[in-house]
Amino acid sequence: MPEISTQPRSRLRTRLGALVRELGKFGTVGGISFAIDFVIFNVLLHSGMESLFAKTISTVIATTIAFAGNRFWTWRDREHSNMARQYTVFFVLNAIGLGIGLACLAISHYGLGRISPAFTSALADNISGLLIGTAFGTLFRFWSYRRFVFPAATASQPTELRTASVTSPSSPVRDSA
Repeated sequence: MPEISTQPRSRLRTRLGALVRELGKFGTVGGISFAIDFVIFNVLLHSGMESLFAKTISTVIATTIAFAGNRFWTWRDREHSNMARQYTVFFVLNAIGLGIGLACLAISHYGLGRISPAFTSALADNISGLLIGTAFGTLFRFWSYRRFVFPAATASQPTELRTASVTSPSSPVRDSA
């Protein structure tokens, strides 16, 4: 009987576990940023500020907090180069993610709304804009931030640096769970 190695399975499990932790951290940062955006936007609106200006301010603040959370927590072990370049790319990709959400809303409301008035209801707008649009936009953001803003260590780095950036030191608190 041939010997079956458990090496690939444990390697896959390790990679999957790391991806799940990244997704959890990414979701936490996103949720906090969303709450901050929501609160600041409403505070500014109730203080009498114009809607678009209030939303611009709240979005810039929330995006900056999301960038800091993702850079210093979610992907802290990734390669970090020029912070200004990272922030700019992060902001541009965030705007594309917003565009994806708006496109889902527009397709539903204006495209499908011509076929059936049910697609122009508030419920349909919430489903297409908040649920579907946010889901697709978030998937794009996660992929693009990992790939372009916080890339993994390159093969040209010395092995010690790559290993140090992929594995974190053991922690009695974390490793006991």
